[in-house]
Amino acid sequence: MAEKTVVVELSSERGFRTECRAGSHTLFIDQPKSTGGTDAGPTPLDYQLLALGGCLTALCRIIASQKRLTLRSVKVKVEGTINTDCLLGKKTDCRVGFSSITATVSLDAEMSAKEKEEFIAEVERRCPISDNLQHQTPVRVVCAG
Repeated sequence: MAEKTVVVELSSERGFRTECRAGSHTLFIDQPKSTGGTDAGPTPLDYQLLALGGCLTALCRIIASQKRLTLRSVKVKVEGTINTDCLLGKKTDCRVGFSSITATVSLDAEMSAKEKEEFIAEVERRCPISDNLQHQTPVRVVCAG
């Protein structure tokens, strides 16, 4: 079994702008100006959907390479529905997270419609982000002081 630990680090000094480090990359999370942020980067919700789309795209490329398929392009659109009243604390009787997420994948490849459907099913089956969204993963949030 090949296990890998993935670590990211985040820091916020003031406001909603958060500096995020992932390996040698620095990204920013923020909120729109209309909600008090500076719009210096996508929101955490955007990043979750981006992570799913990015993982699906990467797996399309990996699987196409493994199967020696010509994949000219991959386009993914990810949509999530969320009740923002819950995360803002206005309501407590609803789910805080996304109530639904739909990823639509378009492939430009020499495959029939059925082959594309089977290919996308394998991509989804092998996608760790999709797996984490669809199955309960233990999450612990601890205070370091």
